[in-house]
Order: sequence, then C-alpha cells, then structure tokens
Amino acid sequence: MRIIYVFAFLIFLSGPNTGYAKEECLPIRRKPVKVEAWISKKFEKDYKIIRREFAELGDTKVGLFVYPSENPSRVVAIGRCVPAFLAQHFIKKAWKYSLGTTHLVHQGFISSHWAGVGTSLFSENSMSAITPKQLDQLMDETLDTESFQAMYRSLTVQKEKVPAFGLMLENPKLMRNSQQQ
Repeated sequence: MRIIYVFAFLIFLSGPNTGYAKEECLPIRRKPVKVEAWISKKFEKDYKIIRREFAELGDTKVGLFVYPSENPSRVVAIGRCVPAFLAQHFIKKAWKYSLGTTHLVHQGFISSHWAGVGTSLFSENSMSAITPKQLDQLMDETLDTESFQAMYRSLTVQKEKVPAFGLMLENPKLMRNSQQQ
C-alpha cells in the first residue's frame, strides 16, 4: 500500500506546472540575469572588451563564446524576468557582434532570468521570425519592462501546425496554454 502512495505522489509531482505563469520575478539584484552570447570569430581578439560590454549595465553574469565559423546564429532569446533596458542592451550587442537578430525564442523554452544572443540552441519550431520593423518597435527606449515583455511574447506566438516531410503536422515544440506566460 505504501508503494501506491509513493507512486501517486510522484505522479502528482511530475504533472504540468500550472503555477509557472503566476510566479513573480525576483529583482535582478537578488537574481542576476545570465546572458550567454555567441560572437563572430572575427571579434575573438576583442573577447575581454566585448565581455565587459555585455556586463556594463550591471546585475549580469556573462558567458561569452566565440562561434566556430564566421557568422553566429541571428537568434535572440530573452527570459520573462529580464528588464527591458538589459534586453535592449543585449539586442544591440547582437547587432554589433552577431550580425543582428532575425528570430526570437518563445519564453517557455528558457529560464526566466536568462538571455541568449547568437544562440543556436533551439529548433526552428521554438522560435518566430521577426521583421526589422518589429525589431525597431521592440527596441523603443520608451518601453517599460512590462510593455517590452508583452510585445516580446506577442512576437513569439508559436504556430500550431508546421511543415515537415512535405506535410503540415502538429508542432512538436508547441508550448501549451498552461505553460505560457
């Protein structure tokens, strides 16, 4: 009988996390933002300078990597608790060192206090293309964090059906409503 209770408890723990969307963001003074950035290898000689540039606004931990080929991915991921001023700073650095931003990653795939620049960690079905006009709107310096995050989420709505093997199939990376912010 005891085994049944333990098994039932484990099943309860492994259920979907419906409280994720309601979780409060800790201030970045208590939980700094971690940014992982991949830069073009042509900037390798300026590694230390670039690392300082990513950290210059404070409250960040920087992981900087030199991409093995000339041009890193143009994908940026911004966690749901990253303040607008830091997110915009990282996107500016993406433009400078990773040749820009063409795609944004859905926040359900990343940690709340994490940002990725030039990242190739995510599949195409985890991200959304962004136009230069949309990027300009996201970079508006008058946006507060709440507005920035709302706009980011509106730009990363996933498609329910995606092309695969010549067919339109269910998106295998689709985040369900209980997990979306």
